Amino acid sequence: MDLSIIIVNYNTRLLTMQTVNSVIKTTRGIEYEIIVVDNSSKVSEYFEMEDKRVKILSHVENKGFGHACNIGVNIAIGRYILFLNSDTIMEEGTLTGAVEYMDRHSDIGCLGIKTLLKDGSFDHGCKRGFPTPFNSLCYVLKLDKLFPKVKKFGGYTLNYLSQDETNEVDSVSGAFMLIPKRVLGKVGLFDESIFMYGEDIDLCYRIKQAGYKVVYYAGVKMTHLKGQSGLHTKSPVVIKHFHDGIKRFYDMYYKNKHNFVVTFLMHTAINVRYVMTLAISKIRR
Repeated sequence: MDLSIIIVNYNTRLLTMQTVNSVIKTTRGIEYEIIVVDNSSKVSEYFEMEDKRVKILSHVENKGFGHACNIGVNIAIGRYILFLNSDTIMEEGTLTGAVEYMDRHSDIGCLGIKTLLKDGSFDHGCKRGFPTPFNSLCYVLKLDKLFPKVKKFGGYTLNYLSQDETNEVDSVSGAFMLIPKRVLGKVGLFDESIFMYGEDIDLCYRIKQAGYKVVYYAGVKMTHLKGQSGLHTKSPVVIKHFHDGIKRFYDMYYKNKHNFVVTFLMHTAINVRYVMTLAISKIRR
């Protein structure tokens, strides 16, 4: 088996069906299985499908995105594991092309692909740098947007890298993470203490620490109907999880490398941005 595709369905039955059908419709030339881990809280949103390529793990307790994905990995038999959001749409040859690229580059530990939003604009979350203290500060203060041509200020968003060119990056989005199963065997699975947001960056960090490359591949693409899977992006819960994720990542990997002042400034900047983002979201609702 070439590929095991793991999709988490949390009250997104119709979206998940759309994603699964897009995989089946556009993927040829490789052997694959689709594992849907269903932790829906509503009976009406439970996922059902008779296609033999689709395995459904039903009534899984909702302990977060990473926990659900890890359950899927435990029964996966593919050489590669693809963590795929339930609100994505594949194009013709997307998965075949990604697998073939990985087969040609054994030093890659994680692959993300060009990702477009519903309106055709680029989803910048599909290629990122690590949220180091400086990168995070620039992002929180929006220096990357104020000075888009200054590479130093774009260390987190990597907005200076062309979306049409393949590049090695620090992290790719959890909406599409293609990883050799042998690599997961070495670095471990998602950190289940992270309920949602940040678990993808954490896994990419461990993959790079193990000596593998994380690559943004522009040769194939997909559409991400962002904000439709799980909680809505304007939700206070989502906003909190996102900022908690940045803070937790810093505490895990950078806190011990810096003094109290840096940590204080880092936490303060994240907290200020959290309050501002929350206020703006309430106004726009």
